Amino acid sequence: MAFGDYPKEYNPAVHGPYDPARYYGKPDTPLAQVKIGELGSWISRRNKSPQAVAGAVSRAWWRWQHKYMQPKRHSMAPFYQIIVGSMAFFYFINYGRIKHHTNYKYH
Repeated sequence: MAFGDYPKEYNPAVHGPYDPARYYGKPDTPLAQVKIGELGSWISRRNKSPQAVAGAVSRAWWRWQHKYMQPKRHSMAPFYQIIVGSMAFFYFINYGRIKHHTNYKYH
């Protein structure tokens, strides 16, 4: 599969118009329904190649876009999500400098 091609599993006659937020591979048990004892086998069934990871990130991006950014009347939720996400990211990368400024109670 080259960059920009449809997934191998996609068949326009069966699936209809292409949806970038949909996984066209063989369905598996959702993570929420996996029992603790089956977690190792569930993880081993995942495709961990860079293309598969990029596809999963792309599908998550498009699901987020379809739910929050592209409706006709969207709310301020995506902007708040971006703000909170960037605040958490910058807190994480600056934690080494911030942790020295804690208030100690001496007694």
